[in-house]
Amino acid sequence: MQTLVCGIVLIRFWPHYEMQIPRKVLFTVAIGVLALLIWIAPQQWLLGWGDALPSSIRNFLLTIKVPKEWLGTPRTADELAFDPYFFGSTGWPYLANVGGRFLRLVVIVPLVEEIFWRGFLLRYLIDEDFTKVPFGAFSWLSFGVVTAGFCIEHSLPDYPAAVLTGVLFNLVAYRTRSLSSCVLVHAVTNLLLGVYVLRTGQWGFW
Repeated sequence: MQTLVCGIVLIRFWPHYEMQIPRKVLFTVAIGVLALLIWIAPQQWLLGWGDALPSSIRNFLLTIKVPKEWLGTPRTADELAFDPYFFGSTGWPYLANVGGRFLRLVVIVPLVEEIFWRGFLLRYLIDEDFTKVPFGAFSWLSFGVVTAGFCIEHSLPDYPAAVLTGVLFNLVAYRTRSLSSCVLVHAVTNLLLGVYVLRTGQWGFW
């Protein structure tokens, strides 16, 4: 339902968005790949590192609510945000379930989030009449607020990756001065993350 509603709204107001051919495509794609590496690093290369800590230190960190993912412990099945097997594990129901998730991940989310965070808020915090502010204009206030906002819309265990990704996506806005490039970098990261999820079964990323 969320995907459907957002899709309808995007289509309805499409003429108002500043979508052109993306600029600096190689740079944009490279940043998308870098953002992917930041997201998967804890699961791919730091998995289980917290087990090497003395039990007293590990228990203390868990007691003060340090996310267990930061200690290299993956989410359990009960904590997954998305159940790929809700309609079964084979056949068209499974494909439709996963396909719908990919549509949301690669198309809807990049468009909605980039239009809001970098198309609107990054400029609105410079001047309330944001349409007069060139896309990619910089101020420390807008940079900080957008980075923080982009971070807190994600779950707590993802905060470190979300902060760094927010900075990188802002950098794309400043370097390319193109909303389309911001959508592209977000879509590249999400697409690669989706492929990683399918190959590894790390459904918690979704």
